[in-house]
Amino acid sequence: MKIIDVNRTYRPMWKIVLCGAIVLGSMMGCGSTLSAETSLKPVFQDARTSYAREAIDRLVYKGIVAGTTQHTFEPKKAVTRAEFASFAVRLLGLKPVSNNISPYMDTPVKAWYYGNVGAMTNLSILEGKGQNMFKPNASITREEAAALLVRMLKQRPVENNLLFYTYKDAADISDWARPYVQKVHQLGLMRGSSELFRPGDQVTREEAAVMLDSVLQNPSWAAQIKRKPDVGIQLGWQYNSSAAAFINQVEQSPVNTVVPRWFFLNKDMSVSNHANSTLISWAAASGRQLWPMLGNRSNAAVTHQMLSSSVNREAVVREISALVKKYKLGGINVDFENVDPADREGFTSFVTSLTASLHTLGAVVSVDVSPNLGSDWTAAFDYVKLGAVSDYMVLMNYEEHWNGDPKAGSVASLPWVESALAKMVSEVDRAKTIMALPLYTRDWSAVNPAGASWDITLGEQGVRAAASGSFKHWDTRLNQYIINYISNQTARAIWAEDSRSLSAKVLMSRKQNIAGLAYWYMGGETSDVWNAITNALQFESYTF
Repeated sequence: MKIIDVNRTYRPMWKIVLCGAIVLGSMMGCGSTLSAETSLKPVFQDARTSYAREAIDRLVYKGIVAGTTQHTFEPKKAVTRAEFASFAVRLLGLKPVSNNISPYMDTPVKAWYYGNVGAMTNLSILEGKGQNMFKPNASITREEAAALLVRMLKQRPVENNLLFYTYKDAADISDWARPYVQKVHQLGLMRGSSELFRPGDQVTREEAAVMLDSVLQNPSWAAQIKRKPDVGIQLGWQYNSSAAAFINQVEQSPVNTVVPRWFFLNKDMSVSNHANSTLISWAAASGRQLWPMLGNRSNAAVTHQMLSSSVNREAVVREISALVKKYKLGGINVDFENVDPADREGFTSFVTSLTASLHTLGAVVSVDVSPNLGSDWTAAFDYVKLGAVSDYMVLMNYEEHWNGDPKAGSVASLPWVESALAKMVSEVDRAKTIMALPLYTRDWSAVNPAGASWDITLGEQGVRAAASGSFKHWDTRLNQYIINYISNQTARAIWAEDSRSLSAKVLMSRKQNIAGLAYWYMGGETSDVWNAITNALQFESYTF
């Protein structure tokens, strides 16, 4: 990142005003770097004598901080928790996330800082203060700021007693904060003065500016924030939506690989064709990969008829290959479910033959599989062999508790998802593994889970969460909200999937260095989900 030369001329003040350098938290600014013309004239006159003047000016020009009014910065004023959250979002190059399910009782959805607090909460950089409370207008202390800086930079807190040799007031630092304070001292981001750290003192606006500017003055850190991350494959399935609706859904998301449900195995061993010319043209024009799905409609008998016969297998391979060639497709997504365990070898042979044929056309094969739990549902899948012969294996990492399960619970809790992925990558190359996440959840009856429960979209979930009389709490083990409410005098419960829970799963998956993510299904999400997922993909790509 270009280092700013403060000895050159800044842009005129009228341009600052036009860029929106007014109220602190809501100002997004121009997001631009300094122009070639600069001067020593400070942006805000009341910051003219501040030791942080240069840092303030740089951050204002980058759209990271702003004044408290059009003409004042108030460098000695304390920074609030909401303001620091906003600074952090902009510094890290992330997007505000207006969570459909509010993390805190005291952060109104219409508050200027709501999306920034949501973004930081989803990534576990900022936490609340007490049950369901964030206290957005409370000032942030120096030891709290130390913790935030360490989390923002993904650093490991330092556990030692050197602080007692560094600061005379080390005993005043909270036990939880000492590792963070030691780390920011080590990084040179916070040093204190006169051998005092002053852990309980409020952070002023000028102090915050110096801390944040120090991050951007580190060339390595600045380069991480500036670069565009490689998000790998981001696959989205079409379901119950028109081509126009599907296109709109994809364009609001990071999805770069689309899977319409076009091809299905028929009883006569032919393949039904529902290809859509509008979607084909759009995918080509937008640079997205098109991998239509080949499904078996969960029909075990028809699937057995095809897989048990080499003649039938090859006939289907030829027909699919002809369709790939005709429509110039990038690949095929094989989604065979309810496959008889007796067809294990036949299924592997089919995928082997299909992959070899499509490779001659420059296309790939991805295979959808459930987590390998050793049940009849997955017995037909030889994960090791399928992973070796196909291009990608898509782990449908959901249905921990399924529709009809006698026990209510999460569709995809973080511990279960993490365990299933660990099992997958022990059998399949990480570079071939795509993990699918649910954009749906389930509304459970507390009285009759197996017989009175149903799938719901994330939008429907949000309506129930916001309804009068509903109650939610964040389960730290599952990394999900559990929503309880009453309907028709019956207790019901939802293990929610939302921006916060999905962010946790995305962060976990990125640590596993897999090929990418998939989403079942496009249109089931709320609009905030995509900013949250994009933030998680980007933040996890940083290697500070």
